[in-house]
Amino acid sequence: MSPLIRWLTIGLWLLPLGFVLGGLLSGQVLSWAIAVFLLILYGAVWLGCRPSQFVLSETSLEIQFPLWRRRIPLRTVTNIRRIDKDEFYQQFGLALRVGVGGLWGGFGWLWTARGGWLEFYISRTDRFVLIERSKGNSLLITPHDPEGLLT
Repeated sequence: MSPLIRWLTIGLWLLPLGFVLGGLLSGQVLSWAIAVFLLILYGAVWLGCRPSQFVLSETSLEIQFPLWRRRIPLRTVTNIRRIDKDEFYQQFGLALRVGVGGLWGGFGWLWTARGGWLEFYISRTDRFVLIERSKGNSLLITPHDPEGLLT
């Protein structure tokens, strides 16, 4: 996790704590309800939106989440390459995120000015891997071992 995303995650974890303290000091049930809602939301992000591992086999790229797995057939992959922020901007232009952002990373979809939609699962702001596909959206990911996906 990059320092920026780590601090965003820490800041977001302070929100429920703040509502719990607010509930303790004020006695308002709404503060407690908001804290519980945030904790449920954070649990859903951890279990369903945040990949725990990317596994490359002979036939597929598997994106593993705590509660489910997604397989992308390698026959749909046209290119896998490292890309940095500058290269991303040159190829895709501005990007707007649709999905989760800041809590353990960013997960969901990006709409880009020059490339249309792509999926992203990132936990760092560097060492990106771009997986271009002939069918389906391309993916932008930050695996633990980027070089392992490129070999």
